[in-house]
Amino acid sequence: MKHIVQLTEGWHVSHEGRLLQARVPGCVHTDLLAAGLIPDPFLGTNEREVAWVGRRAWTYTRRLDDATCGSTSHERTDLVFEGLDTAARIVLAGQELGRTRNMHRTYRFDVTGLAGELDVTFASAYDEAASVKAQTGERPNVYPEPFQYIRKMAANFGWDWGPTVVTAGMWRPVRLEHWSTARIERVRPLVTVDGTRGRVELRVDLERTASGTGRPLTVHATVAGAAARVDAADNAVTLVLDMPDVRLWWPRGYGEQPLYDVEVTLLDGEGVLDGWQRRVGFRSIELDRAADQHGSGFTFVVNGERIFVRGVNWIPDDVLPSRVSPERYRTRLEQTAAANVDLVRVWGGGIYEDDAFYDACDELGLMVWQDFLFACAAYPEEQPLRGEVEAEARDNVVRLMPHPSLVLWNGNNENLWGFRDWDWEQPLAGNSWGEGYYLGLLPRVVAELDPTRAYSAGSPWSGAWDHHPNDPNHGTYHSWEVWNRQDYTEYLKNVPRFVSEFGWQAPAAFATLRRALPGEDLAADSPGMLHHQKAEDGNGKLNRGVERHFASPENDFDRWHYLTQVVQARAVATGIEHWRANWPRCAGTIVWQINDCWPVSSWSAIDGDGRLKPLHHELRRVYADRLLTLQPGPDGPELVLDNQATEPWDSDVTLRLMRTDGTLATRVSLGFTVPAREVLRLPAPPEVRPEAGATKEYLVADADGLRTLHLPVRDKEFDYPAPRFDMAVETVGQDRDTVDVVVSAHTLVRDLLLQPDRLAPRATADRGLITLLPGEQTRIRVHGAGGVGANAFRAALFCVEPA
Repeated sequence: MKHIVQLTEGWHVSHEGRLLQARVPGCVHTDLLAAGLIPDPFLGTNEREVAWVGRRAWTYTRRLDDATCGSTSHERTDLVFEGLDTAARIVLAGQELGRTRNMHRTYRFDVTGLAGELDVTFASAYDEAASVKAQTGERPNVYPEPFQYIRKMAANFGWDWGPTVVTAGMWRPVRLEHWSTARIERVRPLVTVDGTRGRVELRVDLERTASGTGRPLTVHATVAGAAARVDAADNAVTLVLDMPDVRLWWPRGYGEQPLYDVEVTLLDGEGVLDGWQRRVGFRSIELDRAADQHGSGFTFVVNGERIFVRGVNWIPDDVLPSRVSPERYRTRLEQTAAANVDLVRVWGGGIYEDDAFYDACDELGLMVWQDFLFACAAYPEEQPLRGEVEAEARDNVVRLMPHPSLVLWNGNNENLWGFRDWDWEQPLAGNSWGEGYYLGLLPRVVAELDPTRAYSAGSPWSGAWDHHPNDPNHGTYHSWEVWNRQDYTEYLKNVPRFVSEFGWQAPAAFATLRRALPGEDLAADSPGMLHHQKAEDGNGKLNRGVERHFASPENDFDRWHYLTQVVQARAVATGIEHWRANWPRCAGTIVWQINDCWPVSSWSAIDGDGRLKPLHHELRRVYADRLLTLQPGPDGPELVLDNQATEPWDSDVTLRLMRTDGTLATRVSLGFTVPAREVLRLPAPPEVRPEAGATKEYLVADADGLRTLHLPVRDKEFDYPAPRFDMAVETVGQDRDTVDVVVSAHTLVRDLLLQPDRLAPRATADRGLITLLPGEQTRIRVHGAGGVGANAFRAALFCVEPA
């Protein structure tokens, strides 16, 4: 049987003539941090103080001998690196084993009979990129960093939400594999289902030693009680396992997520040589891109069910990705699922995530849209990059294809759009820029290795050059003009077929800012706040977003912080409510973004310390199976009831025309039935419609605990009463660490928000923005704030106030 030795201990990294203890997996930044030689780049403006790290070469060393490897009688020993970041030279006992230039691949070297000093030297990523650029020529990108010339996580070079922290090191595990006769080189499971009849077709490739060549071997496989066995006369065999009755894997909200263990065993006459094990799920995935009266669609069909995707974009959860543990993946993805999300798009400027990410998505029912790693740049197609791109694609398609959560391979992020709209065409005349990857190489690799899944050339992409790459009527669409230049109400102006990126910024939570900017007198434009705002004119856009709807908070940071959170939540909700109301023409939204890689002002719903912004709670509302909204119609507001649940929605809705003095003008109740997966639009009855431009009346609709409001004017023009409410804090049971904050409204209280981290850094609340009518009461459950006084709770409460 194959014997594996993990090489996690005994590593050192050279620095200024010293050998520092190193951690593998890890990177040079984590090792320098552990040694106290650099400041935390996430705090204050320390990012600038560590920029030198990415411009140096770094050498990691350890000894390989019998004491570390264990004595072995095996014929062959391989040294396996699951991730080298990025341009490395590997030397063992003075003998060069090889050189690498791709962070996203696994490398294997035959080290049979070798022992001694193992050196892994990483060149500066900047030097590697400059070398490639000199060979291929210059290509444009959207940032002044050379990420398109090196197969490395692009976001290490900074982004409009991330710091420039250019890493080096062994960021994934390193091991020795001792084996004899033969080993399993790779397994490709093609999983299909017809009704409840499942099939797993296993394509198994073997590698043999010299003594194993021509030797009769057997490959045995099992799944769900089915078994198959074939004799392996050569190095490639296929096994087919049929199961007459399997349970289907569904996205969350549509059904359960049963998973089945697939086991492959390689045997010879003397016993087991090697094994392979993964979990699979049985489901059918189609992508309906058919033409219709509106253009051409982009609708996911899972197990025959057409789905409105409730998605989020995912970036690396840490700019130092070796720090993201399986537990951290699980926590972040559980937070994601709690927002009623059913799809996570892994964005093309990051990484192919660890298996723990996809395992958690399998279990949680989160579909995964996986970008190949190209983003916001023109990429050379010449060597040495072309060979690396193909090897990387093959490596990762095979690694990830067992996961039932994986539903789409996507060629790139915004590069096809960039070629058309970002003044690239003329500078690129006669040069390659990546089109051959997205429309040629990558779809061929997917078709060859993973034909059960769909491929899309890019995001956004209209399916062909016959249409503009970001045409809202065809394929996928990125909506960024709204954030960049317009008010969020402009989301209402079009109905794209599938919105794969849109979003609005807000700062991180208050406690996150306090930790990341120690000692700073917080202000929207204080030095640390500006350093942790990477978007072009980011604060200008935040301020304009607030001032379109509210009176300027001037120099009141707490008020500014609250209002930017409100606008972020409202902006994203406005888009989703509108696009959901237009199902099935619009078949999904993927919010930019769910997470952050450090503490920063960004589009995220979960900040860099893992705290939930109000946007997260708002996503939970607008991504729920049942959604109640008021949308503009030709004759006034229309009531929209969206039912994405599996059962019909049969209930009553109450509409009230309210006055700002707290009195009721008119009340109407309507019965309704909305079939499963359908949308119902009802004009608001004339008697409850506020007059156009009215400043003292508003419409409220309620159904089954859901509420929506319509104001005829913007908030700063509306005659809000001064908010008055009572607050009490009640202990919950015997748990003194958990309390209910009970708020009783005497007036209209709009967008009430308790910011729990202002009470204690670890405190959390179960509610986000809440609107109360006069006489109404709500309970906000808070965990982690035991012993905090009532005055602190009152200070942590915010709401909309008169202009």
